[in-house]
Amino acid sequence: MGATKDGKFTAAFAELKYQAGAFQGSPVQPGTMCAFAPYDIEHVKVIGYDVVSNRPKVAAYRAPGAPISEFAAESVVDELAKKLAIDPVELRLQNAAREGTKAAYGPKFGPIGLVDTLHAVEKTNHYTTPLQEWQGRGVASGFWFNIGGETCASLTVNEDGTVSLMAGTPDIGGLRASLAMVAADELGVPYDKVRPIIGDTGSVGYNFLTGGSRSAFSGSMAVVEAAKQIKADLCGRAAKLWELSPDQVAFENGHVKPVGDTNGTHKPLSVADLAKVAGKTGGPIGGVGRINAQGAGPSFGTHLVDVEVDPETGRVTILRYTMAQDAGKAIHPSYVEGQYQGGAAQGVGWALNEEYIYGPDGKLQNAGFLDYRMPVASDLPMIDAIIVEVPNPRHPYGVRGVGETPIVPPMAAIANAIENATGIRFTELPMSPPKVLKALKEHGLNKVNRA
Repeated sequence: MGATKDGKFTAAFAELKYQAGAFQGSPVQPGTMCAFAPYDIEHVKVIGYDVVSNRPKVAAYRAPGAPISEFAAESVVDELAKKLAIDPVELRLQNAAREGTKAAYGPKFGPIGLVDTLHAVEKTNHYTTPLQEWQGRGVASGFWFNIGGETCASLTVNEDGTVSLMAGTPDIGGLRASLAMVAADELGVPYDKVRPIIGDTGSVGYNFLTGGSRSAFSGSMAVVEAAKQIKADLCGRAAKLWELSPDQVAFENGHVKPVGDTNGTHKPLSVADLAKVAGKTGGPIGGVGRINAQGAGPSFGTHLVDVEVDPETGRVTILRYTMAQDAGKAIHPSYVEGQYQGGAAQGVGWALNEEYIYGPDGKLQNAGFLDYRMPVASDLPMIDAIIVEVPNPRHPYGVRGVGETPIVPPMAAIANAIENATGIRFTELPMSPPKVLKALKEHGLNKVNRA
């Protein structure tokens, strides 16, 4: 990655190598797509390789390929910031991808929120809080392209005014509540009147996999389509009851009412009112959304982390963590925050401890959770999540997928923080206590004051 003296990125090149396996056959494609996506760089070349090895099969795991490639790219951005003596957030702002930026993998971005996330973390008191010896602060940005795909959902209005919602995408992050909120908003019924369930393959149409941060994005679009059918049906039923033509009635704010010259001639009917007479006006009321969702808006995020390095043991403690990410529109904000925090927590594990250890005989030595060290609550501070909302213009509610991006920046942010604390740049993961301690000893920093 190259830059001018004033901090403008000029060109970037990367060769990415991955053990074969993950996303749609390989993580190489997402890795090459994501490496330089946060930046507006005129000249970019990325080459990806699958490295086939005789190891256990791997599969997709939250933004496959992206955290690894972004770890390298964001580490280089941090090195450039130091060499140019430019604040790391300011350097990213100078080169940030914006609306109209041509991504390294081809398309031009529409409205995106990377700049907003950088400003969000820059404005926190976290960014300006003084640090002590052996403490360091790191920042990194990340990206995931998001997808749509084949999605089905159905809505049924019951005689008691409740609404049954069936979706075909498994709920792994609050999907049912989010879809219920969309259905309630579309039909103008109370949220607690919507009863969401996840149907199996025998009870609902085909749905693409729950991955790529697509479930809330595409699922809500399918619900909107199903709700449109119900609203049109309800208008037709009310028109018959009132002996009006279809163009003389409209659905507004949860009610069907006369419009135009007939406005005020009949009392508006709610969804519950029409549900009571469903049997006399045509039978069951329902709608089905069957779509191949397009227009998934990409998601950007920026993470800020403080660490403390123990020079005697090499242990790295996460002191403080703040993250900002563009959700497009957060349908259910607390669930969105949970996605942010969950991805960051997983990223902490990848950065500091999680790895497969093989012996000279080729056998895996830490096959159980006793030896495969994942972060637990005591390893983490409260992760402060900032929701940035730059609506996705190709979604009726402005939604972007949010599940993948949170795991992309943590490894780079933590590596940058450790370098800030110790002056040592780590290029291999995880940065576990034995590796950190070894590096400290090699640099003569173990058990001594850096000064």
